[in-house]
Amino acid sequence: MQKLFANPYLLLTLTVLFWSGNMVIGRGARGDIPPLTFAFWRWMIAFVLIAPLAYPHLKTQWPLLKRGWKPLLVLGILGVGGYNTFAYLALQHTTATNAALLNSFVPIATIAISWAFLGKHLRPAQAVGVLVSLAGALTIVSRGDPGVLAHLNLNVGDVWMLVAVLDWAIYTVALAWRPAGVHPMLMLGSTVAIGLAALGPAYAWELWQGRQLNVNWASLSALAYVGIFPSFVGYIFYNKGVADVGANKASLFIHLMPVFGTLLSFLFLGEIPLWFHYLGIGLIFTGIWLTMKR
Repeated sequence: MQKLFANPYLLLTLTVLFWSGNMVIGRGARGDIPPLTFAFWRWMIAFVLIAPLAYPHLKTQWPLLKRGWKPLLVLGILGVGGYNTFAYLALQHTTATNAALLNSFVPIATIAISWAFLGKHLRPAQAVGVLVSLAGALTIVSRGDPGVLAHLNLNVGDVWMLVAVLDWAIYTVALAWRPAGVHPMLMLGSTVAIGLAALGPAYAWELWQGRQLNVNWASLSALAYVGIFPSFVGYIFYNKGVADVGANKASLFIHLMPVFGTLLSFLFLGEIPLWFHYLGIGLIFTGIWLTMKR
């Protein structure tokens, strides 16, 4: 386990694998789990897992939390209350192709925000790497046909996905201002608590609208997965990865989502990868290598 945490790139790769599964489940379970219900109970499950690990640090580090309440508030609302809620709303309306394409712009948005507000720049090789990996993501979602990209039409789901992309880019950059000295588990528990407080009224509104969870084995399994892996384990890994390699490099791993989406479709749906999948995967890994290498 210690060796795992020593490798930020492995942590980020596993995180994106968990999040890719979250997208697949979010789309597949949309008939049984309304989007706001999905987001609320996902994070409630995660909070139950995090709280016993965070509580021992609360007494000694409470002064640090109070001093850093502003960035914690932003991180909780964006990272917990925002991104996945917007993504679940998007998956109610948009196609998987459009959602994957729009999500691939997270690294570009992160780099743009880092440049505008933090003055951070990429070396020429890193910039080329970002463009190459983006080209790989576009190759997969367009199925190797540039005409598909030219005929994409935005609908309300695509707009929600664009909001999710902007939300996550800001969250990734804002991690630079997380309170110093706060134990990672306590910080995660605090942001989840803030996110749940923000989601609570939205969840109540959805219930008032008559949209409720359809309780069955599939829906409960879906909630268990997204509560444990993308929410609990994934956020620990992602926050550690961002702390070690920075927002720009960490956000580039989002381009792996089309790769893992293809692999998960092959394993669980029996869909055989085609030539453009292999080309796209090759471009994505080449781009990440260019960005990571010294």
